[in-house]
Amino acid sequence: MLSSEIIKRPIITEKSMELVEKENKYTFVVDKRANKIQIKKAVEELFEVTVLSVNVLNLKPKKKRVGRYEGYKNEVAKAIVTLDKEDNIEIFSS
Repeated sequence: MLSSEIIKRPIITEKSMELVEKENKYTFVVDKRANKIQIKKAVEELFEVTVLSVNVLNLKPKKKRVGRYEGYKNEVAKAIVTLDKEDNIEIFSS
């Protein structure tokens, strides 16, 4: 799997921005099939930073309804990546 396929997009919310400011932790939506080692290598390769740790959350799909039709949202995997103190990612600092 390519690095660009593993990391799909960053998660930019109030809670994730608070983690960036206080603990230098960045949150991404990642491919469900990727493991921690692959995620670490992808972040280091794409953003040229030093990764200290990776935590992965596998979220179950939520049930949604539109009128009488029911379905589910997509299954999502999130990765919270802790970086070295000197490193940062420019996407989140805008």
